[in-house]
Amino acid sequence: MNIHEYQAKALLRSYGLPVSDGRIVLRAEEAKAAAGELDGPLWVVKAQIHAGGRGKGRFREPEAGEKGGVRLARSVGEAAEEALRMLGRTLVTHQTGPAGKQVGRVYIEEGSDIARELYLALLIDRKTSRISFVCSTEGGMDIEEVAAHSPEKILTFSVDPATGIQGFHGRRIAFALGLEGKQVRQCVDLVTKLYRLFVDKDAEMIEINPLIVTPAGDLRCLDAKVGFDNNALYRQPDILSLRDETEEDPKELAASKFDLNYIALDGEIGCMVNGAGLAMATMDIIKLYGAAPANFLDVGGGATKEKVTEAFKIITSDPNVKGILVNIFGGIMRCDIIAEGVLAAVREVGLKVPLVVRLEGTNVELGKQIIRDSGLNVIAAENLSDAAAKIVAAVRG
Repeated sequence: MNIHEYQAKALLRSYGLPVSDGRIVLRAEEAKAAAGELDGPLWVVKAQIHAGGRGKGRFREPEAGEKGGVRLARSVGEAAEEALRMLGRTLVTHQTGPAGKQVGRVYIEEGSDIARELYLALLIDRKTSRISFVCSTEGGMDIEEVAAHSPEKILTFSVDPATGIQGFHGRRIAFALGLEGKQVRQCVDLVTKLYRLFVDKDAEMIEINPLIVTPAGDLRCLDAKVGFDNNALYRQPDILSLRDETEEDPKELAASKFDLNYIALDGEIGCMVNGAGLAMATMDIIKLYGAAPANFLDVGGGATKEKVTEAFKIITSDPNVKGILVNIFGGIMRCDIIAEGVLAAVREVGLKVPLVVRLEGTNVELGKQIIRDSGLNVIAAENLSDAAAKIVAAVRG
């Protein structure tokens, strides 16, 4: 789960980390009052969406102006005007895709003088199962771009959970970033608090980009992006309360409410599979036969008829879907339950695209018999290769 920048900064502030003062604006009439509560002479107005590259992004509507989603203002009135231009408009960045995201929140923040821009992030290293730090002197840039062109400017290391965060970790980062004097002590304090926040709140990533050095020589977190482990949200009610469902794909949101593992993609063949590995194999073979999957959908090993019905509804709600492939290997999941769920969904929402069903495993013959006796136009497949060939042929034919 991701949160907005202003929420991330409030979280950082609660852990004693240095961030600028700011105000969130949800309605146009609040903009001027919010800006007036902050000290000038410079204000920064930031569109709040769950995507990076806001400063380089562009609004689709001409009324929003030519500037990106991060703008400078030199008066309260100008800050309010920029906020008004952004609210309700669609911001397109390299991370949103061409569809963009509508801006429903704007953050107005006190401007900061910058002497240097640095990069600092914490994330889970899947290879070592440890928390890793990534830092670079090239702040303000995409870390992928730095890695591609100047990999020697990136320092990465993990923290041994047996010792936890120690002072030498912070000093190692400080020296790599070229900090000196009081900045080293500030860096050790900042790194220690970020690590504690990461562990306390079950974070998956904390990215501070840029981490700035002010002309007075102090460190400050100028921007923050924070993501959390969805599987741990049950024990983080304060974090869960920060969820902004308007930023999520409606289909993925609906799937989460039924405990379905669903990710929307940009292909034309909808997939309903049980098991993540089988789902990946199904997506791969669809590509092998010349088409593209419209989603990843794992209904799980213990899915009920109701969950299968909801999964089918979610797939058919995608206008890009031109065909559906159901691929079930029944172990804990029984093939007859899948068959009944698919048929119930078809009867409820209708079947306007080709449907190929491949069943194997527990109660497979019963499942096939249920489909045969339904009288519905469902294409049966004997194996995964046969299923992929038939659904691609049906969609293309």
